[in-house]
Amino acid sequence: MKRHFIIFSALFVALLASNGTVFAAQKQKHKAASKSIVKPKKVVDAGLAEARLIEVYKLLAQSQGRDALAKAENLVRDYPNFQLAQLVYGDLLSARVRPVHILGDVPPNLLKDAAPALAELRDESQMRLKALRERPPQGSVPSQFLALSPRNKHAIAIDASRSRLYLFENRATGLTLVADFYISVGKSGLEKNIEGDLRTPMGVYFITSNLDPKSLKNFYGSGALPLNYPNVLDSKRGKTGKGIWLHGTPPGQFSRPPQATDGCVVLANPDLDQIIRTVEVRTTPVVISQQLNWITQKVVRSESKAFEDALNAWQTAKSSGNVDRVLSFYSPDFNNNGQTLTEWTPTLRTELTKGRGRAIQLKDLSLLRWTDANDTMIVTFGEVAVGTVTGPTKRQYWGRQGSRWKIFFEGVIG
Repeated sequence: MKRHFIIFSALFVALLASNGTVFAAQKQKHKAASKSIVKPKKVVDAGLAEARLIEVYKLLAQSQGRDALAKAENLVRDYPNFQLAQLVYGDLLSARVRPVHILGDVPPNLLKDAAPALAELRDESQMRLKALRERPPQGSVPSQFLALSPRNKHAIAIDASRSRLYLFENRATGLTLVADFYISVGKSGLEKNIEGDLRTPMGVYFITSNLDPKSLKNFYGSGALPLNYPNVLDSKRGKTGKGIWLHGTPPGQFSRPPQATDGCVVLANPDLDQIIRTVEVRTTPVVISQQLNWITQKVVRSESKAFEDALNAWQTAKSSGNVDRVLSFYSPDFNNNGQTLTEWTPTLRTELTKGRGRAIQLKDLSLLRWTDANDTMIVTFGEVAVGTVTGPTKRQYWGRQGSRWKIFFEGVIG
């Protein structure tokens, strides 16, 4: 029996790539999350099941089969619908009587029917381990988050290449990673273009609402957070579809394979519960990317500077009250909720007339960047005239045209 466990342990040594720092980082992550997020009376074990599974892997890599078996047994008792944990537990039981050479080493007579499910569970295992081995550099943030206002208390970034959702808290010292979770995306991958293509969109989105679980089918698990897909850039590019949510899993399923949804982003229910308890509707940005680019705060400041010069120039022009000067910042294909630039210009004239040349201030400014074939900036701010206390909250989409930035959307959002 001991020899069988040694063979099984070798499998997990390969899986873990002997990276012991993963486990220390995972333990530290849960400590940090528990300190920074206020817990309700009902304890939600966000990320705990995964941490316990990784601990089983660690014990196996250290050839501690007996302890691994005990922890796996406890894990499946506490999370009976965690299929990947059940698979590992089954392998551990099998390893007591025969060699186990691969995750999900089922008897040959069962392999044919089980092969698709086993492949999915192996993919899930590899993605969880990959994300834990390849941690974001300390003190870095995804490149899309150039500046967040105090109103953006949290932010979310999704890296499909690691099947991972990263949750940030916006502190006085800047964005801080407080937790991260395994997720599933569309069956056909990313870059949604049309209705029904089974793809998850890529871009910068915002959580628009928090749906009451009582109004949802069991399929969506413990809740759902709809996103504003298609956003302005998606619509400009002719993309179609709707109903892209962050949501949970049905009662009988703890998690789903890495690519298994109709386009939504799906989390385990305990993980989704933490997201729901933490984020804010309308102000929480959600970046969805094939692979996140992590940059330092120094690079963030450098990359935002060039755009801020253009934004400040627009602010100066708007303060001057000169219509033609202001219009020079807008793209010919400008859109304001269906209005063309020509149709919208009278609205701008009215605004400038009411402002009577008073300077404007941009309060609670946030800058989010999306770069693919083009460079786009999503800007949100409160526009407040000097001498007044409040003003409309606006969102603009700027696109780079050659060496200049131009506004192709502007609208009031609050």
